[in-house]
Amino acid sequence: MNILSKRSYKWIFYPVAAFGFLVLIYAIGRFIHIALGSYYQGERTPYLQLLTPTGVTVRWQTTSAGKGIIKYGLSADALTESKEEDARGESHEIRLAGLLPATRYYYAVGLKDKTPVADPEYWFTTAPDPDTESQIRFWVIGDAGRAVPKQAAVRDAMLNWVKQHPRSGRAYLDFMLTTGDNAYESGKNEDFQHGFFTPYQSILKNIPVWPGYGNHDARRWAYFDLFTLPEKAEAGGIPSGTENYYSFEYSNAHFIMLDSQVSSRSVQGEMATWLRQDLASNQKNWLIAVLHHPPYTRGSHNSDDKSDSRGRLFDVRENILPILEKGGVDLVLTGHSHVYERSYLMGCHYGTSNELKDSMLYDTSVQGPYLKHHAKSKPYQGTVYAVVGSSARADFGPIDHPVMAVAKRETGSMVVDIDGLSLQAYFINDEAKVIDNFRIEKGVASVPPRTDGCP
Repeated sequence: MNILSKRSYKWIFYPVAAFGFLVLIYAIGRFIHIALGSYYQGERTPYLQLLTPTGVTVRWQTTSAGKGIIKYGLSADALTESKEEDARGESHEIRLAGLLPATRYYYAVGLKDKTPVADPEYWFTTAPDPDTESQIRFWVIGDAGRAVPKQAAVRDAMLNWVKQHPRSGRAYLDFMLTTGDNAYESGKNEDFQHGFFTPYQSILKNIPVWPGYGNHDARRWAYFDLFTLPEKAEAGGIPSGTENYYSFEYSNAHFIMLDSQVSSRSVQGEMATWLRQDLASNQKNWLIAVLHHPPYTRGSHNSDDKSDSRGRLFDVRENILPILEKGGVDLVLTGHSHVYERSYLMGCHYGTSNELKDSMLYDTSVQGPYLKHHAKSKPYQGTVYAVVGSSARADFGPIDHPVMAVAKRETGSMVVDIDGLSLQAYFINDEAKVIDNFRIEKGVASVPPRTDGCP
């Protein structure tokens, strides 16, 4: 006997069907909304991607469709080489290969049916030969993707500072890194234009950017359409097979760009598995990791709160940090918390702040120099953690995490200089004042080697 009558069946079926239809309509609408947000119609000036000793990728966008072309050479007056695209479009991407290491090239971009106009302001410098040791200077910005006056002030402060501290015969920067949230509020293509490409266009035409992936970037698909990232280890390291996380090398430094937003953060996840392989292959003296969610912070986010950012800060600290420290990481750069915080030289702290032990703080001096025994990356020799998340806005927070040597509610960015076995970092506020600096020295024989594991 059928328990439900036809009438009672209708009372159940029709509301459920109606609800399912509404869910489907919402999903379709959401899909269309996200898809449309991944496109931008307008001009985008050139920006540089995937720089190596012998190559670089140049990307730009035009308002009309056509085959992109780039002319380049060793002098702005003699752009003797050229390369063009195979297909027509508004978005253009050309890979230049067979270049000389550590060499400045000039270039001009345009469409095939319009001769590109040479301009001496458009140049790039290839990375040094991987077997040579060269000075490195890079710029770090975090949570910067807002078209606001503070963002411009932070940018101009950095430019003023490097102008006052030039490098003889070298460009003012070698490359720039971001700790994520490159485009507020929703990571749309248009948001990237207004919040990232327009404010930094004078820098991006000369200086390559290696972006980190933040939670605001993840709200749309534009991030992966806009950036060309080395998933096949085109710039060194081990192939990750994804643009969510990757590594690259520059001179005597190895950089790891991790995804703390979307990719699995579990110990046995694909990212962690790749990370262990990449670290095991590293032969460079310096090891620097970048990810969005900070393992230690008490700014606009709280790393002691397991519900903060759906546990991502906890996951990073408990699952990813032990892998990084075992691999010998020297500096970890993060964002997300809209303040500046920078730790002492430390290690083996994977719990909450009330579980911190004195033995986990290897050197409690404020500026260092933080001395490390090994030149090559070795396990548990100490790490400095920095939250660079205030490159457009500084928010409130107690900024009293006990691992932090310095904490500031100020907008700013970081410039890092590496020279041989010495690393010097400067946090520069929006008035071009250095409000924090620290140094790490490696290969110091008088420093006793630390244990190969955590106590």
